[in-house]
Amino acid sequence: MKVARFHAKRDVRVEEIPAPPETLGPRDVMIRNRFCGICGTDLHEYAAGPIFIPVEPHPYTGAKLPQILGHEYGGTVVAIGSEVTNVKVGDRVSVQPLVSPREDYFGKRGLYQLSESLGIIGLGWPWGGMAEYSIVNDYNVFVMPNTVSDEQAALIEPTAVVVYAADRGGVKPGSSVLVTGAGPIGQLQVLAARAAGASRIFLSDTNDNRLAMARQILPDVITLNPRSVDVPAAVRAQTDGSVGADVALECVGAEAALSTCIDAVRRQGVVVQVGLHVGKPAVDGFAITFKDIDVRGSWCYPTLMWPRVASMIGAGILPAEKVVTRRIRLDDVVGEGFEALLDPAGQELKILIDLN
Repeated sequence: MKVARFHAKRDVRVEEIPAPPETLGPRDVMIRNRFCGICGTDLHEYAAGPIFIPVEPHPYTGAKLPQILGHEYGGTVVAIGSEVTNVKVGDRVSVQPLVSPREDYFGKRGLYQLSESLGIIGLGWPWGGMAEYSIVNDYNVFVMPNTVSDEQAALIEPTAVVVYAADRGGVKPGSSVLVTGAGPIGQLQVLAARAAGASRIFLSDTNDNRLAMARQILPDVITLNPRSVDVPAAVRAQTDGSVGADVALECVGAEAALSTCIDAVRRQGVVVQVGLHVGKPAVDGFAITFKDIDVRGSWCYPTLMWPRVASMIGAGILPAEKVVTRRIRLDDVVGEGFEALLDPAGQELKILIDLN
């Protein structure tokens, strides 16, 4: 079957490999993949990896280079193992890609995303979404309601990230929220903040093209470019009492963006770190203490929130499909996918691979 595999930095190849075995393990589910998104994590692997992708066999999953990419995807169940009860052949599903022990410290507490043995389908698992077929565990698949399209099923994973981040920040009806970074996660974070009830939402980014896209997605979002505007001052000027935002969500993974969030949030506000930093940013500890604020991490999501996110998307409360700017073939994943997303002009947000 045809797959897109990561071999090394700037070396993703579309190639043929043997189809999955017909004999499945008792808890295995085989999927005919339909749509797969290119994640920012995939992009980091392509541009600078391997980062998460294991060079030596993963201690829990056994996966190693070369790695089939893709962890934002869905498809149709084509075969199941003898002990699978949660899905049947023919079901349309979305893949929750976290693989971890059920019996370690965190697994026993249902905090599977925190396991030290965590593997991720498409990054540290023998299969991935950028392929015609994949094999996953039964706990990795959730049946999609008829209100959720095949495209939307591939968007549940990144949407779960931002819904959880909004939860971590305590965003509630009437909140004022600053989001730094207008990439796909930042744009989805804006939608998640509105879905949670935020009434005033600011979005900061240095790319005017992406800020313009944000205004098309949510017309009343207040966009700010730090190259021309003092973002914290602008946020304070447009919040009640000029105190700053209730919640600030950093969706870039950049030191300057984190500093902006700390500066722009009100006293006793909450800063949520969503983006992954590649280095170790300097943090203004005095401001954190003096302003009495919380700075919280937000790693992945609770793995059982798929039905909740699917219902939000299906009901139109969180229209994740609005961030999709292009659909491509698997054969074109490098030139029209990875390279297009690395273009500094920032003309693309979320690119979906159509595996049909």
